Amino acid sequence: MSELEFMAQEILGQPECWREAARIAAVPSCPLPAPGQRVAVVGCGTSWFMAQSYAALREAAGLGGTDAFAASEAPVAGRAYDAVVAISRSGTTTEVLRLLDEVRARGGVRTVALIGDVESPMVDAVDDVVRLPFADERSVVQTRFATTALTVLRAHAGGADAVAAAVHDAEAALEAPVEGAWVDAEQFSFLGQGWTYGLANEAALKMREASQSWTESYPAMEYRHGPVAIAAPGRVTWMFGAAPEGLGEQVRGTGARFVAHDRDPLAELVLVQRVALERARARGLDPDSPRSLTRSVVLDGAAGGAN
Repeated sequence: MSELEFMAQEILGQPECWREAARIAAVPSCPLPAPGQRVAVVGCGTSWFMAQSYAALREAAGLGGTDAFAASEAPVAGRAYDAVVAISRSGTTTEVLRLLDEVRARGGVRTVALIGDVESPMVDAVDDVVRLPFADERSVVQTRFATTALTVLRAHAGGADAVAAAVHDAEAALEAPVEGAWVDAEQFSFLGQGWTYGLANEAALKMREASQSWTESYPAMEYRHGPVAIAAPGRVTWMFGAAPEGLGEQVRGTGARFVAHDRDPLAELVLVQRVALERARARGLDPDSPRSLTRSVVLDGAAGGAN
């Protein structure tokens, strides 16, 4: 193509965004929750999936109970939290703003938001803000904002060394070949365990948004409990992180392709973003303006959004 789509440009910018995210997380005044606090993390769409990954990372690091919710389903009014963390690229998502208003009205719970658009109303709706304008995007389909927000959270949860490795792996993922079989595949199932389950959910969403692809996502151990029945020739099962013993062999036995690379799982998401982009191109679709989606869900209308 003569000019790269916004999505393509934003995918390419991720390694540098992640480096800046690590610097933000390392600042002593970073307002993210302290160890030992009980935390709810909320978002919509892609941001919800990043919340899932952060919650699993934070709990695995022993930093305190952490729950991830879609903002529209978050039961924060009936539970005791020390902090609510909101993730929003646009800062205008209705469900998140409503929830933050509810938390503020109740009082006693500190609120923090990771925001791409720092001129948005969400800046004034929380106690503290992690500003990520360098990762904001013009494409409706989120790539670099989501991964940058998760990188801040991951680094702050004690994963600074992992983030450094992820940056290196992301640079390699940007150069890795996109196989024709992935572009032509009929169906994808994305799998993860622990914090990578959120990445699997996000990978499936990226494919649906950008290229109208048939995708599903599951915890890796749950895949054998029914969903593996969908595996067949011409379809792909893609693992984020180490695969459970025997799973690859079982999937290959169906004739489906089993993909599992030895790179950081967040960097693996970069490769999947590239596959989604190539599938959109192959189908003559505009990944910057997906069908029925807008940049943010503002509930005066009926449009969907990537948030």
